[in-house]
This record gives sequence, C-alpha cells and structure tokens, in this order.
Amino acid sequence: MLILGIDPGSRITGYGVLDVTTSTPHYVASGCIRTRGDDLAQRLAQVYAGISELIGVHGPGEFAIEQVFMAKNADSALKLGQARGTAIVCAANHGLPVSEYGPRQIKQAVTGSGGADKHQVQHMVTAVLGLDGSPQADAADALAIALTHAHARSGLINKGGYGGRRQRGKGTSWRDFRPS
Repeated sequence: MLILGIDPGSRITGYGVLDVTTSTPHYVASGCIRTRGDDLAQRLAQVYAGISELIGVHGPGEFAIEQVFMAKNADSALKLGQARGTAIVCAANHGLPVSEYGPRQIKQAVTGSGGADKHQVQHMVTAVLGLDGSPQADAADALAIALTHAHARSGLINKGGYGGRRQRGKGTSWRDFRPS
C-alpha cells in the first residue's frame, strides 16, 4: 500500500510517496512539480498532469494533502486553494480516497511540536525515513503529510483532532455536503 502526500502550490507542488505495507513507513519517492508560465489556468493544468502522472507511475492506494491555511496575501491564498482543489480533483478522478491534515497537526505528528519550523520538519522527515540527505523543503513537507497520514491510519494520531477531515461524525467535510 502506497500513500501519496501532496504539499500544494501553484508554482511548486511537493510530493512524497511512502510504502506503508509494514508497520514502519518506507520512502519510495519525493520531489516537486514545478509549473511554468504566468497563466494560472495553465499552471493548474500542469499540477493536474503532474499528479496524474505520479498516480500512474506509483499506483498509490491513498492520497493525503495539507488543508488550506490563512495567508497574509489574499491573492496567494486563493491561488494556493485553487492548486489544492486541482490536486484533490485529480485524486478523486483516479478513485483515491482523500485525507486532509492541518499544518499544525502535520508538524505535531512529525516533530512533536505544532509550532515547528520548516527546517525542523525537514530534519525529522530525513531522520524518520533514514534518508541520506534532506529533501527539498516542499518535498519534505509532502513526505511529512504522507507520514501524518500513515500515523493516522495506524491509530498513532487522532484523525478527528485539529485538521483531520476524513473521520465521519467529527464535523462536516466536503465529502459530506450534498447540494439540495
């Protein structure tokens, strides 16, 4: 069983693939989808195509993504939300279950502190997965998201807590809403 973790972005989307066949997650792949051009629609199409290719190559069984957080710049937050939506639609179109985790929950699961910085997350991802070197920051974040999902699957963290959106009965997620 493979988990594809995604750290969404309209310019750089990080990805991480973990094998969770055993009780210890194992590194499979990570990297970044880097988009080109100034047209947002074309960049979103590149994100979709990149994630679709990753799904085709690795064949993950589950998909985990970071939830949107508030940004200082409204325009940046909107673009991030659109990239995130693109990634979720791609996963859904490939029949993958989607799990969402908040930034603090991811940091807590990987470093033990919800207030950890990017360098701490990078360091812990490298240590936990036994990597020879630190992955690029966006790829490390995506691996952290996949690790968080692996922990949630094994019951090591409460998926119904801050940011966990897959467990039924713990609030409303986009999967629960049905238009009338």
